[in-house]
Amino acid sequence: MTSTKSIAPSCARSETDPHAGVIHIRHRHDSGFTVVGNHLAQNRELSAVAIGIGVHIQSLPDGARVGIAQLVERFPEGEVRIARALRELEAAGYLERRRRRVAGGRVVTRTTWYERPGVQPVGAETPVGPEPVSVPVSAPVREPRQEPEAADPLCAGLLAGLRRQDPRLLLSERDVTRLAAAVRSWLDHGVTSEQVTRTLTADLPVGIIRRPAGLLRHRLTEWLPPALPAAPAAPAQPDPFQTCDGCERAFRAPEPGRCRDCPPAPRAA
Repeated sequence: MTSTKSIAPSCARSETDPHAGVIHIRHRHDSGFTVVGNHLAQNRELSAVAIGIGVHIQSLPDGARVGIAQLVERFPEGEVRIARALRELEAAGYLERRRRRVAGGRVVTRTTWYERPGVQPVGAETPVGPEPVSVPVSAPVREPRQEPEAADPLCAGLLAGLRRQDPRLLLSERDVTRLAAAVRSWLDHGVTSEQVTRTLTADLPVGIIRRPAGLLRHRLTEWLPPALPAAPAAPAQPDPFQTCDGCERAFRAPEPGRCRDCPPAPRAA
């Protein structure tokens, strides 16, 4: 009787083999390397494009330009995918873009990258000084709390209603008050409330939006359209046609009378 032989390779790994997955060939980097936390590299709420661009930005020196135009030149992904990835990083708290006015009246965009969102940056610890001397002082007088200025009802209602379009756009009353002025700028530029809502809710990043107020502030600031130009003035209407009392020829004049070729009518005695 012939014996039955297994056709499986002898070197096949078992499903329970701990070495069945990726095997790392370690290398100690002494220069030219970047430290990236797993909170970014293994972030389940970010797309692969967003993680890749995030690692790339973290490896760049201060002052490097990381706008959409520069990233499109660097990576094969198109402008739409790169813009979506930057919005994901911004919503997750890694990236912050704010417009500032500099000398000469120019407006520039200042980009800040947070290697670990929500954690105090290195070197920002409170300095240690000498022990304070206890001096008896009178109790401080508390100033009355200033209530925030009431927001425009139309703008506040628009912002508060965004969560009907997407539950992730849930804002606090404080956020609504702060963003209402930016919405009013859009309305003053001739944009309708429906158009503002579509702009704020379209093409949102996937996953959890950790800072909806920051995302909306960026769109309201960076995407503000120019004001509509003034409507052209209506052309002047020509004078109506009149029939000359002398030669009965048609001519234009504001009132009936004689044309310029006929002598003036004789005055009544």
